[in-house]
Amino acid sequence: MTQYLVLLPSPEGRYATATEQEKQDLHTAHNEFVELLERRGHKRVDGAQLTPSSQARVVRGSALDDVTLTDGPYAESAEQVGGYYLVETDDVEDLARVCGRLLATPFHPAIEIRPTVGT
Repeated sequence: MTQYLVLLPSPEGRYATATEQEKQDLHTAHNEFVELLERRGHKRVDGAQLTPSSQARVVRGSALDDVTLTDGPYAESAEQVGGYYLVETDDVEDLARVCGRLLATPFHPAIEIRPTVGT
């Protein structure tokens, strides 16, 4: 089986202005997504919601111990990665269809699925 990182970009401002009902609906969508993964033979290895990008730290430099750490996201963008899932599957096309459950919310306009490099 191949492991895929499912990246969940989202407009941060949209979540910040969401109603409690919208947040509950999003929570429900994520629970159903995880249930669908299992039901359809995919294995969720890991996953988490990320803090807002304003809490991100960016490291730049050229060598061990020769780095600069700054506040804020790497890219200035309306959409930032708000969470991820690590999923193990042999059927990336079906994994994409299951991602449709999250796309049905107003919080995830697109989802990126990227295979990990095997060790």
